Amino acid sequence: MRVREIFVCLVATGSFFGVEFIQAEETTETTLEPIVVTAQKREESIQDVSMAVIAFTGQEIEDAKIESLSDLADYSPGLMLFSHGSAGMNTPSLRGIHAPFETLTLSTGLFIDGVPFQSLAGFESTFVDIERVEVLRGPQGTLYGKNTEAGVINIITRQPDNDFRGSVSADIGTWLSSENDDSLTQTYTVKISGPLQKDKLFLGIAGKFTQQDGIVKNTVTDDAADDREDWFGRAHLRWIPTDQLDISLIATQLQNDHDGARENLGEYAAFLYGVPLPDYRKVTSNLEGENTSSDQTQALKVNYEINDAFVLTSVTSRRVYDDEAISDFDFTSATLSHMYKDNQYSTLSQELRLSYENDGIRWIAGIYGDKDEANFDFKSVSGSTPSVTDRDIDGNTYAVFTNLTYPLSQQFSLVGGLRYETTQKDFEDHINARQSDDSWDAITPKLALEYRPLPEVMTYLSVSKGYRSGGYNFQATDSAYYTFDEEELWSYEIGVKNTFFDNRLIANASVYLMDISDMQVSETISSASSYVTNAAEATGKGVELELTGRITRGLSVTAGFGYTNFEFDDFNDASGDYAGNKTTYSPEYTFNIGGQYRWENGFYARADLIGYGEMYFDKANKYKRDPYQIVNAKIGYETEHFDLYLYGKNIFDEEYDSYGYYSGFYTIYSNPGEVGFQLNYRF
Repeated sequence: MRVREIFVCLVATGSFFGVEFIQAEETTETTLEPIVVTAQKREESIQDVSMAVIAFTGQEIEDAKIESLSDLADYSPGLMLFSHGSAGMNTPSLRGIHAPFETLTLSTGLFIDGVPFQSLAGFESTFVDIERVEVLRGPQGTLYGKNTEAGVINIITRQPDNDFRGSVSADIGTWLSSENDDSLTQTYTVKISGPLQKDKLFLGIAGKFTQQDGIVKNTVTDDAADDREDWFGRAHLRWIPTDQLDISLIATQLQNDHDGARENLGEYAAFLYGVPLPDYRKVTSNLEGENTSSDQTQALKVNYEINDAFVLTSVTSRRVYDDEAISDFDFTSATLSHMYKDNQYSTLSQELRLSYENDGIRWIAGIYGDKDEANFDFKSVSGSTPSVTDRDIDGNTYAVFTNLTYPLSQQFSLVGGLRYETTQKDFEDHINARQSDDSWDAITPKLALEYRPLPEVMTYLSVSKGYRSGGYNFQATDSAYYTFDEEELWSYEIGVKNTFFDNRLIANASVYLMDISDMQVSETISSASSYVTNAAEATGKGVELELTGRITRGLSVTAGFGYTNFEFDDFNDASGDYAGNKTTYSPEYTFNIGGQYRWENGFYARADLIGYGEMYFDKANKYKRDPYQIVNAKIGYETEHFDLYLYGKNIFDEEYDSYGYYSGFYTIYSNPGEVGFQLNYRF
């Protein structure tokens, strides 16, 4: 009987590879085959892309139990995702580049089925029924536009087709440590897809529910302060009226229902408020926290193959994110800092592009536009004095772009790209009757030279420009600091992608240097105020290494390492001079080492060691998170229709709390270790 084994492999500057292994009667050798990616908005082998990119197939995501963007970062050298404690408030740091929280923008773009997520509000994803995830490192402004100066996370969900398939799964686990009696974690997932009309009309549906008992205890109520529940659903309707036309309508909704944050007072805040330093994972809040958010997206994707050379693609999307919260930010029985918010963000976007490929010449040209609307409705209470904020920031962005790959010879190819983008925003303060408007524009070129000395080796040298758009300090009271300008970055990169021993070993590497001018930073204006300005310059440099090896028929090993050194060249404000200091939220290194074995009789085992280096929270480099390592493991038994696993995340219950967050004001608690059972049924 034919046995199909799908193995997970990490690939350098590049990627994870999906590999199919057949029993000995069909072949005696097993090799690693590169997967096809769309990093440059066209299909090509990942080993032929002249940039640092890593890709994960859907099977690889399930094998590694990647359930969130934070999990994805654990297996992506150079990438770190930091949670700010509240639902949906996550910020990525890639190659040491991180957007200040106050800007509400991003340095790394997130695209899900072409839908842009360009604000830290709601920067998260539910990994269910995924076809592929790509992490592009380095500036991607030419093809992806604003707020992609460090890179892009590109998520592609599985398309329904003529194959009817479905699955249900259940994960039941427990925290390894908690301050509460209940420590249950549970996740339930369902996926169904198939044809409504063969060859013409298809439907895919996916859903997921996750519940986690809180790990922080409120000693006033004697209850957990941070219980969490999340619901997710997606429907994908696909229509192929002709062989040349492919139309997809995709709708998703993610609902978060969280109590208070996994957060507490830090040493500085306790001193300032004149209260004792709180016990570990214990708060005495006199206000029960609530944090509910809703993320709705709709996308219409049209792909029309005009002929063998030309393809026309349209992506129309709408996204609405609602964020409501009641928070006790003093975490005490006094009313020192209570906050109520009801914010909404919406984006309507359209991209139209034409691509061409013939005789080795490939180019793409397109136009892009979006309309953003954001409303910030805050009320903060200290004692009996409330402070109310009601502000709108609306804007439009328009862009034109092109990218060309031209073969100079059998060994050399030239890649060039250019994008012009302009953004205009309006600001209105409904409380103080103030209005303002501003605009920013940028030209982001890219030039790369590819060289293939051997069929199994590709090297590249690239120069590219990235930028983060300007914006508004949404809580500013001084009109001189309403706006901040765009941030610009030049990146220089050398990379090599190698395949050895008849595709049994892949070794990739990249070295980069980045120069940032007009850097967006939080500048201290006085003892009472600080705003985002363009007051700094910085230089970053680093190296990334990735290996994938096929040891035996069932055994593979993977390794990835990223080192970053990012420092301020010039930055001083009313609080001091920071030249030579490390930039914030920039881990010195990231690494992952893993091994996986699939026996032909159905047994499965996997283990991963994941680590992060030292990272500073403030420009003065006073507060930091120390280096840490965690171990994940998974063993089980797999059959044609059923899988049963015992899994563990952070199995040694390593604590890597963020002491000193927000200049020493708070501590954000890390998730404790988790162990549990997972049962899958496929039909």
